[in-house]
Amino acid sequence: MNSKYIVLALTALLAIGGCTKKVKLDTDTQKGSYAVGHQIGSNMKQQGIELDSDALSGGIVDALKGDKSKLTPEDTQKALMALQKASSDKQAALSEKNKNEGKAFLEKTKADMKVTASGLQYKVLTEGTGPMPKDTDTVVAHYKGTLTNGEKFDSSYDRGQPAEFPVKGVIPGWTEALKMMKVGSKWLLHIPPELGYGPNPRPGIPGNSVLIFEVELVKIK
Repeated sequence: MNSKYIVLALTALLAIGGCTKKVKLDTDTQKGSYAVGHQIGSNMKQQGIELDSDALSGGIVDALKGDKSKLTPEDTQKALMALQKASSDKQAALSEKNKNEGKAFLEKTKADMKVTASGLQYKVLTEGTGPMPKDTDTVVAHYKGTLTNGEKFDSSYDRGQPAEFPVKGVIPGWTEALKMMKVGSKWLLHIPPELGYGPNPRPGIPGNSVLIFEVELVKIK
């Protein structure tokens, strides 16, 4: 993690007093500190890193006061390695759970969807009349992405403008679908993990997640 952001995050943690005081967001410094702290906290949560807030705050205070660490360098290294292992084990267990649940989901939904040879599932919600993109094209599209539990992880609609990207610059499930869509089409996609992000977790997306997208192909650049 970048040391600049660690310092800002520590400032944010101190400002909220280990989450026991009401957060003041009156100044730009307070707002910026809170924003960075919240982002780092969210990142830790998504990675499955579990921390003791009291011990964390104590370490921050000791460091900023210039006090010596209560742990030896050897103990510090062991503790960090144990923390990383616990996080990795948790992510691996969640990834395996998602893999099994994803298979069951796709098996259940395949009767209502068209299924390609790769395993991509799609349903045409609106049939467009324009041309279909090629690998070398750049497209403009609106989309909403959710997990199988309905949790939304991304949406161009929420940002108020469509996204622009190369057809070959996205996950394989998207690339395959886009090349079958006509401009003006809107499709529902069920993307298996192997056509998405696989076992690698992303912000808001656990490993081996089936991705559900509503995709509207606006135009080809």
